[in-house]
Amino acid sequence: TGSFGSEDYREGTADLNKTLGENSALRVNLMKRVEGSWRENPANGDEPGIDRQGAALSYVYGMGTRDELLLSHYYLKTRDTPDYGVPFDSTTKRPLKRYGSSAFWGTDDTFDDSDTNISTATYTHRFQPGTEWRTSVRFADYDRTYWALAPSAANPPAATGWSGGSKTRNYDYQTVALQSDLTHSLTIAGMRHELLAGFEYLKEDGHWVALRNLGCTGKSSPSCAPYYRPGIEDPKASATDFTGNSYALLAQDTIEFLPQWKLTLGVRRDELDADYSHANSPSLDFGENSYRAGLSWLPSENQHYYLSWSDSFSPTADLYQLSGGEYPPERSDVIELGAKWMLFEGNLSLRAALYRATKEWERNQDLESTGAILSRKRRTDGLELEAAGRITERWEVFAGLSLMDAEILEVAPGADPRFKGKRPRNTPDYTFNLWTTYRFMPHWKAGLGAETKGERYGYSPSAANGPFVNGRFSPNTAPAYTRWDAMLAYEQPSYTVRLNVRNLFDKVYYDSLYDNGGFVVPGTDRAVILTAEFKF
Repeated sequence: TGSFGSEDYREGTADLNKTLGENSALRVNLMKRVEGSWRENPANGDEPGIDRQGAALSYVYGMGTRDELLLSHYYLKTRDTPDYGVPFDSTTKRPLKRYGSSAFWGTDDTFDDSDTNISTATYTHRFQPGTEWRTSVRFADYDRTYWALAPSAANPPAATGWSGGSKTRNYDYQTVALQSDLTHSLTIAGMRHELLAGFEYLKEDGHWVALRNLGCTGKSSPSCAPYYRPGIEDPKASATDFTGNSYALLAQDTIEFLPQWKLTLGVRRDELDADYSHANSPSLDFGENSYRAGLSWLPSENQHYYLSWSDSFSPTADLYQLSGGEYPPERSDVIELGAKWMLFEGNLSLRAALYRATKEWERNQDLESTGAILSRKRRTDGLELEAAGRITERWEVFAGLSLMDAEILEVAPGADPRFKGKRPRNTPDYTFNLWTTYRFMPHWKAGLGAETKGERYGYSPSAANGPFVNGRFSPNTAPAYTRWDAMLAYEQPSYTVRLNVRNLFDKVYYDSLYDNGGFVVPGTDRAVILTAEFKF
């Protein structure tokens, strides 16, 4: 595929497959994307942008035989100019309008560079139908370095970037993961069992530290501008280094105890130990059990009703790098009642689910923050509805509605007690997505879609003094919005030409919110993209 569009949008992708032998094949995925922005720094014309390229290669040997080996490597390189959006108005608690929604506080010198490499080897041995052993080994390396300029409510964008708040980080995270599991199907006392037993190991090494300011290090002013370069760390900054080892054993059985009825029971034991460079929390040693249970009723091929429950804990050292062993591990308890239906001879699938998700000792993963715990306990009650597939031979639809009632039940240690009962940050009451297409002529297809999201709060829930004005909860708020997209395509068996229009009505909306509430990033303006796709 090749795409061209507004704001210098250019993208090319390739998905290439080649059979090399009777049971071996090679697949190569390639991508390159460059995109500018409708937002710019009014002082010098600099604008944020995206510059990314990647490749994914996979080779399989013994495909479909008793012994199968899959080797793969994934690489992604990003060289973006980061956009931290616009600040909030301290009076209205809404996005500041003083400098306009298109104002960008960064410059062409700011950067967000990352390199991701993931290599995986997976071996599968099939003893007999219904019994197989699968082992996977993965090596991953994530390198990221960035300097972004956060917007200022007091000062307009400047050509040198002095008026923005510098956010810097040099981050290196490496993992080695081993996963091995055995599946076996058998019948005992007339009941069919699907057994799963497995072992997992994860080795983590992490390092992050602020970058060194190579420019003026005094108070930011028109005559004193900061300047950073990728990978140059600040020797005076306090670095965080950690290593972690996680081990897990798991077992699960799915039992068809009656025709059309299945019961799933599972248990997992995780052991995690890690060492950190923090003086106040140098190490952790967690040993926790996780459980899951599920009941399924399948009265016909087109219906599925289920009730599931899981109680799990997060066994990665990366999650606890701000707190170490100072607090108990983060745990999640989820119960869900759902149903799935297939209509129109399987062409349209519907799904509905009611759930309650409770999280205890919720961790903060924002390295810019000093708060390690967001809340001691929070709960979300939700309803999800989905539809996907073909209503008629010409009409396709993909839609999803999510309603969420989220509440902080217990505040973080040292946090403002008035947070209790409040809605958690960056959690809208509702989201809705719709994409529908209609083939109005044999080779012509038109599409229309909408994205809707309720208002979201931004604040620090671990703060000693919360966002309360005269006793009233008044956090920074990203407004609710609805964005419309459209598409027109001409399709042939070997090629397709497609025209997409994003944000059809050129609405100003705010797409992403910084959780702590300092700023919010506007979404795209109206953008037109022309894509040609060729199949061979």
